[in-house]
Amino acid sequence: MGWHGYLALWCGVLGAVALVGYGRSLAGMTREQRAVRVPGRIEQVRAPRHGGSRRGGIPVVVSYREPSSGARVVVTNDGEHGEQGETITAAWTGREIGVRYPRGRPHDYRFTADPQAGGRGLGWPNTALFLLYAGPVVAAAVDRGWPWALIGVCGPWALIGVCYLPGNVRDTRHRRERLASMIATEGRIVAVLRDVTTDAEGSTSTTVTPVVAFTTREGAAVTAHCDAGVPDPADSYGRHLTVHYPTDDPAGFVLDHTAQQRSVRSDIAINVVFLVLVAAAAVTGVLLL
Repeated sequence: MGWHGYLALWCGVLGAVALVGYGRSLAGMTREQRAVRVPGRIEQVRAPRHGGSRRGGIPVVVSYREPSSGARVVVTNDGEHGEQGETITAAWTGREIGVRYPRGRPHDYRFTADPQAGGRGLGWPNTALFLLYAGPVVAAAVDRGWPWALIGVCGPWALIGVCYLPGNVRDTRHRRERLASMIATEGRIVAVLRDVTTDAEGSTSTTVTPVVAFTTREGAAVTAHCDAGVPDPADSYGRHLTVHYPTDDPAGFVLDHTAQQRSVRSDIAINVVFLVLVAAAAVTGVLLL
């Protein structure tokens, strides 16, 4: 069997995977769709230990109502549950988060920062569909020349960019308004977390994560990881700094407010330039045929 035969087999298998995956999603049979999802409330927040690990997120105690019995359940993200599900990187007493678990297995719970978050189980089908499309594009580029690669790769990206550009513009305008309405308050670095990883060759790298604590105007005491905006983060323990946060969601706080404003102003320009470049590459491929 020649390579075209293997390509046909590749496309057939991936097509079957995608078809089964989308069918299961439409029928509501994926693991994500069958999971029980309930809103939870953070009852207690514990400050991370200075010098500890960021794995597991901010230590919290969460309560929720079990739907079938109506009983109040209290759980934590300590131990094995701290390394599963979505990491809670910003917490305060009273914050609502999502709790999900497989039906019939409430002990196997996971946290999500968004109480309304819920996937459709389309990760594998979408990946299979992408690989299915990549096969014929590669075959066309090999059999008919590299201009087909430009058309096959850049053409869809240009169409996606055209469809999503209006939404990007709206999102950028919303971010700009959100930054302009943020409230400034004083915060303090209450811990610096360090995680050391070792790669396959034995080389080690250290990730440093400062933890900031601040109180909102409404009285919510927020504890959160700082992934950016802290100068010299390794030596930032005990440092006081200014925190800007939106009133509707303190988890969206920023430290370098000016840099965030510059980033928002450049987002649209970057998206437009990318769209023009991929569209030009696709047109070039068509002209070179």
